[in-house]
Amino acid sequence: MDQDFPVLFSRRGAVAVATLNLPKALNALNLQMIERLCAQLDAWARDDTVAVVWIDGSGDRALCAGGDVVTLYQQSASYGETGDGRYNTEFFSCEYRLDYTIHTYSKPVVVWGGGIVMGGGIGIMAGASHRIVTETTRMAMPEITIGLFPDVGGSWFLNRMPGRLGLFLGLTGAQFNGADALFVGLADRMIAQDQRDTVLETLAALAFAQGVDANHETVSDCLKTFELVSLQRPESVLWEHYDQIQQLTDFSSLPAVCTAIRSYQGGDKWLQRSASTLAGGSPLTPWIIWEQLRRARHRSLADVFRMELALAVNLCASGHFKEGVRALLIDKDRAPQWQPASLEEISPEQVARCFDSPWYGEHPLADL
Repeated sequence: MDQDFPVLFSRRGAVAVATLNLPKALNALNLQMIERLCAQLDAWARDDTVAVVWIDGSGDRALCAGGDVVTLYQQSASYGETGDGRYNTEFFSCEYRLDYTIHTYSKPVVVWGGGIVMGGGIGIMAGASHRIVTETTRMAMPEITIGLFPDVGGSWFLNRMPGRLGLFLGLTGAQFNGADALFVGLADRMIAQDQRDTVLETLAALAFAQGVDANHETVSDCLKTFELVSLQRPESVLWEHYDQIQQLTDFSSLPAVCTAIRSYQGGDKWLQRSASTLAGGSPLTPWIIWEQLRRARHRSLADVFRMELALAVNLCASGHFKEGVRALLIDKDRAPQWQPASLEEISPEQVARCFDSPWYGEHPLADL
């Protein structure tokens, strides 16, 4: 097994293991990783000796901290508003195809979500049949800081969170923990971080049947025996702030919601950080989030990914994405100069154009 590969594949009996293997980059996804993982999942789906798929990240710091936005930025610099964006189309098409594959996989997929799980990492985790968080889990969809939007199926899973928590998390990029992930439906079990190897070894020693449904039950029963009891879990920040978040988002227009969040004057540091991130983030992204959640509410999962692909390619060509990545990851001055600079300066037509298909002919994800 080549330790230099960005994704490692191995077998533990009937359990097939995929490990994201860029620990210095917190296992951030690049195109090669996505392509290799997608191809391997397809092969394992056809392999009758594989009963369960296990996905984790190398090291204890992260499952996956997101996508390789620096390369997307570099590729975006070569084309403008009317450019073809071929690399970005390929990247996001492959990533969303991978996420859709996990959502619709027939065999059990166990994802170990210890440490940082953000952006593209949530995309891998959200669709798995058995999603494990730990006491170290830190999750977020922080795309507002770089002028993108909560993608990888965010239009689907944010809409399915209790109340307006999905809207709030998208607008603020707020971090949340493993207990929060259980509360909002992004995780199924919380298990101690130091039990990862033991859980994997226990799964590998089980006797699996030929039937997929029976194997799902076997995995569920096994993972349940490792679950942390309530007193061993961190407190849920989202549960604690649920009523206040509902009040801050209880308005019929996006500007009113954003004003309420940004105007928070209380002493709660988590809400203060949330307000600050929204205030300093791209003013285009909140409009996109507001509209993507509205448009996706009754769409199928496949249609959600097709909508998000158009959004992703269009936004990568926008000045907001380029300026956001420049400020955060290239020059690292953390002082983006957004143009337009405010919510009020962005027209409905500008938002609508972001949802238009940038391709002539068949959509790249038409076959989902």
